[in-house]
Amino acid sequence: MITIVITGPSGSGKTYLSNKLNKLFDNSIVIKTDSYYRDNIFIRFLSIFFYDIYDRPLSINRKELKNAITAIHNKDKLITFYQYDFKRKQSSYSKKRIKYKGENQFLILEGIFAHRLDLNYQETINIICEEKKDICFKRRLIRDKLERNRNTSEVNRKFTRSWNLFYKNIIRYIDINRKTSLNPVDKISYDKLVNYLQNISKKNN
Repeated sequence: MITIVITGPSGSGKTYLSNKLNKLFDNSIVIKTDSYYRDNIFIRFLSIFFYDIYDRPLSINRKELKNAITAIHNKDKLITFYQYDFKRKQSSYSKKRIKYKGENQFLILEGIFAHRLDLNYQETINIICEEKKDICFKRRLIRDKLERNRNTSEVNRKFTRSWNLFYKNIIRYIDINRKTSLNPVDKISYDKLVNYLQNISKKNN
C-alpha cells in the first residue's frame, strides 16, 4: 500500500487534488483528516475561548484516524471511517468493506493536519498544495458560508489564524522530508505528478 500525503493551507486545493487523483486511480482509498474532528464536551468548551481550536491538532481524534490508517495498511476488510458535520459540530462513523487490489494501491491522506500525524513521512509521497493567499481566502469563504454557516467576519478571522499556523508548523516537515509542492490547478505540475505516480504504480504492479 502506497500512502500519498496531501497537505496545504486552507483553500489551497487539497480536496480538489485528492478527488482528481481518486478518480484517476480508481482503486485508491481516501481519508480526510477533516472527517476526524472531535465533538466531545472538552473541545466544544475550548472553542468558546479559542476561536482557532479547530485549526489545531488537539481538535483531531488522532487515535481513530491512526486506527483507520493502520487497519488499511494491514488490509483489514472492514474499516471504520468517521464523518464530521460542521454545521452541527457532530461526529459519526460507519463501517465499510474495502476491496484491496495489490501493492500498487494508493491510500490518499488529505487535510491540513495530514503532515502532523504519527507517521513515517520518509516512506510516504508528500505533496504540499500551494496557492495565492487571496485566492485561498475566497475559496474558503464560499465553502464556509455554504457548508459551515459562517459569516465573512468569522471566516476572515479563522482563515488568517489558520494560514499563519499552517506555515509556522510546516517548516520542520519541509526540512526533514522529501516533498513535492504544486498548484493543483496548474496542468503542467499536475501532469508531472500523475506521470510520477503512474510510474510508481507500475513498478509495484
